[in-house]
Amino acid sequence: MFWKRTYFENKYSASENELTNQEDNGMPVHLKGGIADALLYRATMILTVGGTAYAMYELAVASFPKKQD
Repeated sequence: MFWKRTYFENKYSASENELTNQEDNGMPVHLKGGIADALLYRATMILTVGGTAYAMYELAVASFPKKQD
């Protein structure tokens, strides 16, 4: 029976990463991983906003076709 208890203790124990994410320090979960998470978050936001702006620009250009003389 000893092996069953050890198995379940290991299976359901929280890892260090999970404990770091559960700390109540006022930071959002997606930024608790350090500088790498902050850089990935900023890069994602820049690409998302840039892509949205570019798509809106292309829609505006497509909605006003060039006049043919």
